[in-house]
Amino acid sequence: MCSKSISCTCALLASMCLSPLVGSSQVASKEPLAVEHMGGRKVVVGTLMFNMFHEYPGLDKRLEELGAFIDTMAERAELQYPGCGLDIVALPENAVNGNAKGSAAEVSVPFEGVVLEKMGAKAREHNCYIAVPLYLVDDREHDRYSNAVVLLDRSGDVVGTYRKYFPVAAYDKNVLEGGVTPGAEFPVFDCDFGKVGIQICFDISFDDGWEALGKQGAELVLWPTQSPGQIKPAFRAMQNDYYVLTSTWRNNASLLDPTGHNIRQITGGDDVFVQLIDLDYVQLMWQPKLQDGQIFTKHYGDRVGMRYSRAEDSGIFWSNDPDKSIHQMVQELELELPGDLLKRNERLHAQARPSDTAGK
Repeated sequence: MCSKSISCTCALLASMCLSPLVGSSQVASKEPLAVEHMGGRKVVVGTLMFNMFHEYPGLDKRLEELGAFIDTMAERAELQYPGCGLDIVALPENAVNGNAKGSAAEVSVPFEGVVLEKMGAKAREHNCYIAVPLYLVDDREHDRYSNAVVLLDRSGDVVGTYRKYFPVAAYDKNVLEGGVTPGAEFPVFDCDFGKVGIQICFDISFDDGWEALGKQGAELVLWPTQSPGQIKPAFRAMQNDYYVLTSTWRNNASLLDPTGHNIRQITGGDDVFVQLIDLDYVQLMWQPKLQDGQIFTKHYGDRVGMRYSRAEDSGIFWSNDPDKSIHQMVQELELELPGDLLKRNERLHAQARPSDTAGK
């Protein structure tokens, strides 16, 4: 578990160093040295691209397939980040019963029983959270089913459930995804490393959930989906200041950071990736003192990590020093956070704007 680890190797720290950003023609770059201890809140996330659109193999076999992918993520986490472990896994939309034929009533399954048993065992085996997407039986007596994600903790216990708020009706139908009931809330789940939210596929088209999760302090949002995307989740990440981790069946599964940059992706066939991130970060916009981020390395060396884009005149920064947070570093360097910059300018705008234009 990297979020509680007190020592990691050079390979781990190198993965946190500044990497080229999508769409950036000039990006500051630095290869950090190994350190004995790391600060911040380091979290190893894992995701999957899995084409499940073949003959449904049955519930037991599908759970075995998903379990094998989780095993691979755990193995890669250990190889890429020695001394750390996998913290949270995202699986694609409807991973448990994707491509099973029939209505929601016919394909939905209860979470209790074999699904909880097998996915809970994987959570315990790898000491990680697992977000399990499925068509879920909510109340068969009253014909209620949902497109849902159930989040398991490291002990294999249920943390909570998100039900897709905006299920989609196909072009030629007036029924929502075979008869599911839309969800009614946007919960944020308290994990031991931070706050996690979930959105599902068509939810990407509506502001409601993404904004609600941001207002509740979500730091990482999982987006299991049948329709892939990079620009859309990048917009949501940047708009609401959190990481977005996608999981799907084709084209790409991606990790978008709060600046909107795609920092890791799978393209091509079925595969997984794991990536270390830090949830204790700050974003900074261009300012003279910042020196395109180099003021941090001048003062703190490899005790700070960053990705800075000259193409966007902004960057994201985190601490690798267990004795000094990134917020303390920002204060010591007398840098201005974006929120403070906006408030200061709004105040000056209000003072300078002619009173006779108010309300016009």
